[in-house]
Amino acid sequence: MKNNMLSATTIKGTKVKNRRNEDIGKIQDLMVNFEEGNIEYAVLSFGGFLGMGDKYFAVPMQALRFTRKDDDHIITMDVTKEKLENAPGFDKDNWPTEARSEFIDNIYKHYGYERPQKLVRK
Repeated sequence: MKNNMLSATTIKGTKVKNRRNEDIGKIQDLMVNFEEGNIEYAVLSFGGFLGMGDKYFAVPMQALRFTRKDDDHIITMDVTKEKLENAPGFDKDNWPTEARSEFIDNIYKHYGYERPQKLVRK
């Protein structure tokens, strides 16, 4: 049976390509809403040179496609560089400090996804 699970530390730093096989950045982190127990979004760095001038973008997890090739995992996203450049983002030195509903809703809307419903805890 194949393992279809990846740890957050495995995902962090992984390059992301679009469907044109262009590098569009790499995963910097995963943002977890600890009250609801779900990953709200992945943080993707894009642009800059050698880490200088990178912009950070919040990306819905549903927008990322994980595949395996041999022993490597590959992350792709169906997005053009132009759409990514116009996406809701933030400065890498000034991350959103809370899961602001409007910010997260705008992320999902930009990429054409619906935000998952809140989990019901027992």
